[in-house]
Amino acid sequence: MPPPRANRVRIIGGIHRGRSIRFPDAAGLRPTPDRVRETLFNWLGQDLSGKRCLELYAGSGVLSLEAASRGAALALAIDRSRVSIDALRANAELIGAAAVEARVGEARAQLAGERREFDVIFLDPPFGDDPWAWLLPACLVRLAAGGRIYAEAAQALKPPPGLRTLRSDRAGRVHYHLFAPDDPG
Repeated sequence: MPPPRANRVRIIGGIHRGRSIRFPDAAGLRPTPDRVRETLFNWLGQDLSGKRCLELYAGSGVLSLEAASRGAALALAIDRSRVSIDALRANAELIGAAAVEARVGEARAQLAGERREFDVIFLDPPFGDDPWAWLLPACLVRLAAGGRIYAEAAQALKPPPGLRTLRSDRAGRVHYHLFAPDDPG
């Protein structure tokens, strides 16, 4: 009998396309589904060459691995679970995703201490949390010119001042959004 497919997700694009990664069993961990990732990377463009990406609430880290697979120069993944980060590091090493930098920490503290700007910021906090009032404005400060913020939530999100919604959709109970800075003037 083949091993169960639980706690596995496959990379759907880029040089690591088709590679399957394992992630730890953890309550509330729900990697972004294939269909949603496909839509996300259609929105962003398939080629992230040279881009700097940040994935807060990384969980399985599949968005960072997808970004690295598509040429990102940096895919910084942060999660409060050491087990999740250790698994992400092992997966990145296994597939040769050198652009992945994984760090254990709380999203708010890590974001406050970060000084780099990012071209793409991925946000997928636990659905039981509601960090949006502080999280989106804090991410806007770390966004590079022309950057994008991707957010998944249990409900539709309205962007705060300074951000506008470029795209949004829903798959089951997952609402997903792509935000950009307001146009100047």
